[in-house]
Amino acid sequence: MLKLDFHPAGRHLLQIPGPSPVPDRILRAISYPTIDHRGPEFGALGLKVLDGIKKVFKTAQPVVIYPASGTGAWEAALSNTLSPGDKVLMYETGHFATLWKKLAENLGLKPEFLGLPGIEGWRRGVQPDMIEARLREDSAHEIKAVCVVHNETSTGVTSDIAAVRRAIDAAHHPALLLVDTISGLACADYRHDEWGVDVTVSGSQKGLMLPPGISFNAVSAKALAASAKAKLPRAFWGWGEIIELNRQGYWPYTPNTNLLYGLHEALDMLFEEGLDNVFARHQRLGAACRAAVNAWGLEVLCVDPAVFSPVLTGVVTPDGVDADAVRRVIYEHFDMSLGTGLGKVKGRIFRIGHLGECNDLSLMATLSGCEMGLKLAGVQLAGSGVSAAMDYLTSHVARPSLKAAA
Repeated sequence: MLKLDFHPAGRHLLQIPGPSPVPDRILRAISYPTIDHRGPEFGALGLKVLDGIKKVFKTAQPVVIYPASGTGAWEAALSNTLSPGDKVLMYETGHFATLWKKLAENLGLKPEFLGLPGIEGWRRGVQPDMIEARLREDSAHEIKAVCVVHNETSTGVTSDIAAVRRAIDAAHHPALLLVDTISGLACADYRHDEWGVDVTVSGSQKGLMLPPGISFNAVSAKALAASAKAKLPRAFWGWGEIIELNRQGYWPYTPNTNLLYGLHEALDMLFEEGLDNVFARHQRLGAACRAAVNAWGLEVLCVDPAVFSPVLTGVVTPDGVDADAVRRVIYEHFDMSLGTGLGKVKGRIFRIGHLGECNDLSLMATLSGCEMGLKLAGVQLAGSGVSAAMDYLTSHVARPSLKAAA
């Protein structure tokens, strides 16, 4: 039976790749009294967050905000742009790409899954040349959209979205480009407009450091034009009325007011640090985590250094070692949660999240718990990953803190 009064000393270390720990600043903002979502103060809040989130997506186009999980934003991206029976080309990079495909099937679309065979496709990013070749074969332009995942949360692989756009253009194909960056946004550089993305899907509970409950569609002019002709049913998800009311900072239904308070605070935190500094911090922490895994003598699931994720690291356990058993030892002894393996890699990997508010010391605490837990689980380690990560961090010192100049 679940013990709701279980409160061990210290804070629980939530080191899964999302939801990420919610900073105290954001928790305080969410606790503000709820206001009238039709009143003038709310309109000002709505305009502020709608403008700010565009800067994170790097777009001048509308960003639709839903009171829903990322799954809702997946459905919105498809239902606003496509019609029943439409063919969509989806690339398999991991468990979440697979779930998006299943959702497309449930909507009455006809997804074609492209990718490398077996587990190999889960260890590498999207292969743009495969997309280009398939689109060249589609001379009748029956494929209406290409759907890819930017940062695959189940594997720790970040794909090159600009290269996917170049592949579509090289094939002279009119398909829309739909991208899931649910775990990539505000952790890894993302450029909706520059990369020619038509719909970008994201969520609140990863790099934006919020609880689950907000999701997004960044929408291009081409996607808006497609939505005027799309025949899939949509009411709650429909862009048109939302975008129209957003011009004054409002929504056509009751929005999640207090999470929007939190989004306002999260945007302030990101812009105070500077997005480029946020991305550099995630890259640095990801590199330190991989240094630890290499020192342990274990494998990183992603095998292509060009697409290592700055958001999370998938750690492959040795043959015969159940990764979930290792996670359980770490949880029971050190009150730390790590991500489980999903789909094809269930029981073969655990995932270390290093995203959101993560810094040097929170990463070092995480790696210390992992190293002790691996030893307690009987895994033979080649060396100390903790020492390797410390060496990396001290030899790649981050920029001086703004506090030092205060």
